[in-house]
Amino acid sequence: MSIRRTRHPTHEEILLWRHVMREAQPLRPVPEMSTYADNDNERPVAVSKEKPAATAVQPPPPKAKAKLKELVPDLLPDMDKRTAERLAKGQMAIEGRLDLHGLTEPQAHAALLKFLHVSSSLGRRCVMVITGKGVEGKGVIRAALPKWLNTVELRPLVLGISQAKPKDGGAGAYYVLLKRRRGLGE
Repeated sequence: MSIRRTRHPTHEEILLWRHVMREAQPLRPVPEMSTYADNDNERPVAVSKEKPAATAVQPPPPKAKAKLKELVPDLLPDMDKRTAERLAKGQMAIEGRLDLHGLTEPQAHAALLKFLHVSSSLGRRCVMVITGKGVEGKGVIRAALPKWLNTVELRPLVLGISQAKPKDGGAGAYYVLLKRRRGLGE
């Protein structure tokens, strides 16, 4: 078995790539990403190019064909049996994480809205939302998360939720399975 070596681009190749990409147009809009320079362990966060408004305006949710059932953690009737088992057992690849520790309830709700809309627009399927357990297991954000996921803004995006396995945070985290986005040439 041979060892595969990674070739790094030369300075000239990087400059050429930047020159070519300057005129490239994306096939569909993707939120601009910014990274934290001081901490490499931080994940990139989507940055909006829109001018800040007096109130945060969320994009309209996808139109629902019928009234959607209420989401209940670990009750997964809207998906096939195999997918439900994989989600409940923590066997699905987690494509994004949101940690709500240390946020107030309104801050956590706003962060959740933004995170799930961005995750859905990026085509992510399974994400993890870390709420923490709270004092004596009575966390405000932990209790509010299922209610937030059943709101008009988020319910059309979410297929199911399940409490995380102990290796991923147990009672202080949830797996959230997002619906597939159809009709975008995917």
